[in-house]
Amino acid sequence: MASQLRLRSALALVTGAGSGIGRAVSARLAREGATVAACDVDGTAAQETVRLLDGSRSEEGAPGGNHAAFQADVSEARATRRLLEKVQASFSRPPSVVVSCAGITRDEFLLRMSEDDWDQVIDVNLKGIFLVTQVAAQALVSSGYHGSIINISSIVGKVGNIGQINYAASKAGVIGLTQTAARELGRHGIRCNSVLPGFIATPMTEKMPQKVKDKMWQMWLHSWHLKTVDTSQGPQWKSLEVFSCNCLKDPGLFSLPHHSAGSPADEDSKFPGYKRGGSVWPRNAEYGRQGCL
Repeated sequence: MASQLRLRSALALVTGAGSGIGRAVSARLAREGATVAACDVDGTAAQETVRLLDGSRSEEGAPGGNHAAFQADVSEARATRRLLEKVQASFSRPPSVVVSCAGITRDEFLLRMSEDDWDQVIDVNLKGIFLVTQVAAQALVSSGYHGSIINISSIVGKVGNIGQINYAASKAGVIGLTQTAARELGRHGIRCNSVLPGFIATPMTEKMPQKVKDKMWQMWLHSWHLKTVDTSQGPQWKSLEVFSCNCLKDPGLFSLPHHSAGSPADEDSKFPGYKRGGSVWPRNAEYGRQGCL
């Protein structure tokens, strides 16, 4: 029980919380005891996540139990600032944990990609993370709180992928953004990490043609640099790289576990498609405890 409640005093803001990795992250944070502010561009999806977290539907901005749902387009500076204002007004404090999961794809080959498809992906995946990181850090610094910012990148940002030049560029940018933010914010007691998941079955990846997914698997199987690391709960996973500058003494290779399209034997019945005990928690040398949070 102590392990499950180690984030009992934390307020966690999760963007892209309406589905996929964002919903899974919200579920894990809630199980660890955190109060979750679930944000998504689809307000209904964010409310559904909160309903799953505490068993009751929540109105936007009104804590339903301990959690609350918010709607915001993180690619817009005004909306992002307003989001942080709403979260602080609802909970009387800034979030001490911020996980940016919001992301989109607009896949096309380089020779045929439109400027609009390029701009949309960069705006959400890179600019959106910049805006959330900035306003969250400003709120933490001005209030004197310490915190942890986790930005979800992708292994595609490290190795590239055919037909995803905009997505790969945005995710590579997230890595550099997070490394720089970590160097700047460490003095304020704010840890920054970027996680690079591999291919995970989510509503976003379900839209991809099966033949494209098959080709991606074959390419990644030959290009990944895999290493097994210890986790705080559950089995060991073969996983990918995390980048940090002020959290880990010796950054290891890890990420979220990969999920097959089928239901795993130990699937969480409340959150279909997400395995229990799948999170990876590296040792935080600076603070002498397990975890990035």
